[in-house]
Amino acid sequence: MSEQEGGETPECKVEHLMGKLRRLQQGKKALEEGIEKMMSVKDVLQNELTTLQTEAYKLEGILKEKEELCRKLQFQCEDVDRYLKQNKKIEEQLDKYRCEIQELTLKHRKQRMKFENQLFQLIEQHKNLHSLYTPERLPEEIASAENTKSQLLLAEQMKLAQLHRLNEELVEMEKQISE
Repeated sequence: MSEQEGGETPECKVEHLMGKLRRLQQGKKALEEGIEKMMSVKDVLQNELTTLQTEAYKLEGILKEKEELCRKLQFQCEDVDRYLKQNKKIEEQLDKYRCEIQELTLKHRKQRMKFENQLFQLIEQHKNLHSLYTPERLPEEIASAENTKSQLLLAEQMKLAQLHRLNEELVEMEKQISE
């Protein structure tokens, strides 16, 4: 066979195979470099993923803390609302007691004025009746007047005690509010 019949000479084949081998080696080298770059990128991405996972874990912890803080603040707001409502009720009671004290004070003042008027009238009657009654009846009239006076004084003392009791309740309520 001649060289042309086979198509190529062995030297051409070798050169052709050598060229192919060099191309394959260059391709292999390029693939290895690509793999190295991919591995490098993979390592960078893996590190970045780890960093992001760590950050996500930290953020989840912060979120849980914030949610717990939010719950605590909601409970505190509810406590403040309850306290404000209770405070409002106590203030309403205080206003009611103040009104009652004012009413009792006015009532007591009216009773005292009525008592003073009755006492003045009684004194005037006794001055006028002295001439009408005999000296024997004078001790009875004085005893009656003193009895009336002591009853009126007793009524006044009871009203003063009631007023004092209401005033003490008012002071107690004011102490509760200030606490």
